[in-house]
Amino acid sequence: MATSFLQQVINGLSLGSVYALIAVGYSLVYSILLFSNFAHGGFLVVGGYICYGMMMQYGMNVWVGGAAAIVGAGLVAVVTERFAYKPIRERTPLTLYLLIASMGVSIVIENFFVITIGGRFRALPPLNLGDLFPVSESLSKMSLQSPINIAQGITISLFDVITFVVAIVFLIGLQLFLQKTRWGLAIRAAACDLRTAGLMGVNVGLLVGIVFLVAGGLAAISGIFLAMRYTLFPQLGGITIKAFVAAVIGGLGSLPGAVVGSLILGLTEMLAAGFISSQMRDIVVFSLLVITLLVRPAGLFGKQIGDKV
Repeated sequence: MATSFLQQVINGLSLGSVYALIAVGYSLVYSILLFSNFAHGGFLVVGGYICYGMMMQYGMNVWVGGAAAIVGAGLVAVVTERFAYKPIRERTPLTLYLLIASMGVSIVIENFFVITIGGRFRALPPLNLGDLFPVSESLSKMSLQSPINIAQGITISLFDVITFVVAIVFLIGLQLFLQKTRWGLAIRAAACDLRTAGLMGVNVGLLVGIVFLVAGGLAAISGIFLAMRYTLFPQLGGITIKAFVAAVIGGLGSLPGAVVGSLILGLTEMLAAGFISSQMRDIVVFSLLVITLLVRPAGLFGKQIGDKV
C-alpha cells in the first residue's frame, strides 16, 4: 500500500507540474483582464504542432523545436489578443464578451488544424537522454520513458523528472520576471487595477501583449510535454479544462494558487486512478472543484473581485 501510494505521488507531481504551466497562464491573463481565456488550450496545440513540424519536417532537435514552439505559440497568443480581444475591450468593459470570443478562437484554432493537417493522432519522435544532454555513450541511448527503480516497487522515468524540473525552472523564471523587472512590476500593478496602472503611465496595450506572450509560451511548453506523454491531435487543448479547474481551486488570478492547485489536482487525479478507478478520476477531480466552490468560492489563495483597489 505504501509503495503504491508513493508511486502515485510521483506520477501526480509530474502531471501536476504540467498542469501548473497551463494554470499559471490562465491566472496571469485573469489577473489583468478578469476573464478566463478559453483559447489557452489552442495555444497549447499550436506549440505542440510547431515542435512536431520542426522535428519531423525539418529534422531539428527538440531544443530548437521547443524554442520555436514557445515563440510561435506566444506570437499566436499576442495576435489573438490584438485582433480578437482588444477591439472588444475598447468597446465594452463587460468581460463576458471576451469569454465568448475566447471560446470562438479555441474552436477556430482546433478546426484550423483539422482542415490543414488532419485530425489523426501524431506522436513526437521518441527521445533518448543523448538527444537532450551531452552524456557518455552508455547513457546516450537511454530512453526518456525507461523506468528507473528508485526503491523496491517504486519507479520513475527520466521523462517525469525532466518534466518536473523544466516546469519548476520556468515557474521560478516567471516569478523572477514578475519580481525583478520593470514590466513585472507593471504587471503586478495592473493586477490590482489596470485602469489606474494606465493612468500612472504604463503602456496598457504593450503590457497586455507581454502577458499573452508569456502565457502562450508557457502553454507551448506544456503542449510539448503532453504530446510526448500522450499523442498530438487538434483536440489536445481540451485537457486544459483540468488546468483551469486547478487555477480555480488555487484561486483565479493568484499565481502561487495556480501552482498549488495544479499539484493538488495532479495528486488527486493519480491517487484516484490508483486506489479507486481510472474511470473515476474525472469524477473525483470535478467533485473537488464543486467542493472548493461551495466552501471557498474564491479558491485557496484568491481574492474576491470587490477586494481589489
